[in-house]
Amino acid sequence: MTFEMILAGFGGQGVMLMGQLLAYAGMTEGKHVSWLPSYGPEMRGGTANCTVVVSDRPVGSPLITRPGIVVAMNLPSMDKFEDSIKPGGLLVYNSSLITRSPKRTDIEVVAVPANEIANELGNDRIANMVALGALLGKKPMVEMQSILTALRHALPPHRHHLLPLNEQALDRGRKLVG
Repeated sequence: MTFEMILAGFGGQGVMLMGQLLAYAGMTEGKHVSWLPSYGPEMRGGTANCTVVVSDRPVGSPLITRPGIVVAMNLPSMDKFEDSIKPGGLLVYNSSLITRSPKRTDIEVVAVPANEIANELGNDRIANMVALGALLGKKPMVEMQSILTALRHALPPHRHHLLPLNEQALDRGRKLVG
């Protein structure tokens, strides 16, 4: 099975980290992966997105024009990528920051109050982990344990005290859809 997705938001919302975690987790499970970042003019606060492919087969190209999955962390991202989703695909969006409903009726839509849940957990910077948990709850393309292993690898040692909080955020997102 092949999962082609675009993860998008403002710089600083952690969309690149979400993509890296999915790619690293896929690699640890022996899957074929690609991760291709794209930044707007500014890093923090500008637009940022990445394309990720996780597959049982070799990845032909990291470029994706018709993703099966889009995760939109802000309204500009939903505006930009909603129309590109394949019919029957999945849109996971951050309903804490996106107040309009998606226009598409031929896709599955999951509204995730990512920032609200992150704030409940005590750290607004883990909204990306809530969204990632919801994505994996809907499309379990990699094991949650592989994501946690990837997170331990991605976070510098002085941030490892945040691993339990990130795990809580992933679990809350997963339970939201499960």
